[in-house]
Amino acid sequence: MAGFSPKDPDWRARCEDSFARQALMSTMGAGIDRLQPGQCTLSLAHRPDLCQQHGYLHAGTTMALADTAAGYAAFSLMPKGASVLTTELKINLLNPAAGERLEAVAEVVKPGRTLSVVKADVYGIQGGKRGHVATVLATMMCLADTPDDKGR
Repeated sequence: MAGFSPKDPDWRARCEDSFARQALMSTMGAGIDRLQPGQCTLSLAHRPDLCQQHGYLHAGTTMALADTAAGYAAFSLMPKGASVLTTELKINLLNPAAGERLEAVAEVVKPGRTLSVVKADVYGIQGGKRGHVATVLATMMCLADTPDDKGR
């Protein structure tokens, strides 16, 4: 998917500023690898404190990274003064989240005035090789005239 036009000329700064306020992503050590209109890639390093009992990154870690990437892919297309909320998520866990880092690649499938559908694929990266960990389908809601930094 490509070719979406952002409604806000300052979309990138708005997304980056918002991401910087994401306490969970900061706690997990996640960062933005790529940000384009309708697309967002986030990644984080493998850390034992984010793992389940077998040493794989926890499914909650996988889902949080995918949800956030999907949110920013959708948010990049929203108008100035809006904010984004997740309204629905569906995840298929395909393989254990193994590797030195986890990467979530999200793309808007269908942008809408109120609801946008976004797909996010999550990969475990080991030695430059990608293993498909999960696929997420998400619905994101545009909260018009609701600043993203409301109450801060």
